[in-house]
Amino acid sequence: MAAIPLMISAGAIGITLIYASILDLRERRVPHKTWRPALAIAVPVAVWVYVLTFIADWRTAAAYLTLVAVFCGFFYLFQAMNLFGGADAYALIVITACIPFHPFETIFGTSPLGFFPFTVLINAVLINIAAPLAILLKNLVEGNRAPLSCLFLGFPVSGEKIQNEFGFVMEDLEEGEDGRLVRRFIGFTESLRRIIRGERRIYTKDLRQHPDEYQKELTLYRKAGRVWISYGIPFIIPITAGFLTALFVGDIFFVIMKAIAGM
Repeated sequence: MAAIPLMISAGAIGITLIYASILDLRERRVPHKTWRPALAIAVPVAVWVYVLTFIADWRTAAAYLTLVAVFCGFFYLFQAMNLFGGADAYALIVITACIPFHPFETIFGTSPLGFFPFTVLINAVLINIAAPLAILLKNLVEGNRAPLSCLFLGFPVSGEKIQNEFGFVMEDLEEGEDGRLVRRFIGFTESLRRIIRGERRIYTKDLRQHPDEYQKELTLYRKAGRVWISYGIPFIIPITAGFLTALFVGDIFFVIMKAIAGM
């Protein structure tokens, strides 16, 4: 009974995710108003789905509502801790609240849990893992040298044109008393601690939009010649890919486990 309303929600949210991905790639920003048309469709439909589920089996409905509340809470918390971007967290919260179940049977079936937002998240994470592997291969082929974690997460760019790139700076640069440049990589653990403490990283977008505030940094980057930055693929893109694969293919991790088990 809930299949048709769930498909309506999936269509509205899927179209919005694709548009949001284009916006994020082009402008590195997805305004909340982007979601208004989808929410106007998906929220009433979601209420309809929850009502139908309560009528059919209130225990199942209560269990799924609990999962929805927990997942939305975690996504909000991760955004508050700067572990997720605002647009990424908002997208995941919308998906979780509006599409709790799989709208229809997928190509490889659904996971035993049957909670659609969890499948979207797992698929997005697995798809996102492909990017660091590609970055590592690029660095190895080009002979770029850095700590192992940095080889997975970033690459060097021209210091003269760093503001035209997308990502955040992965090095601390200072000029010593003798005029020599002292540079130090910011490791993953240190970067994570800085995020949790609320310390703002230097994004290339900041350099582009507020060059007057970063004159010292830009001078150092130009002097360095090449500076390491993180790769600038917005997480909204893996979320969109995770959503579409969850919708039509199924749970990628579950499919892999079944293949390994020979099922």
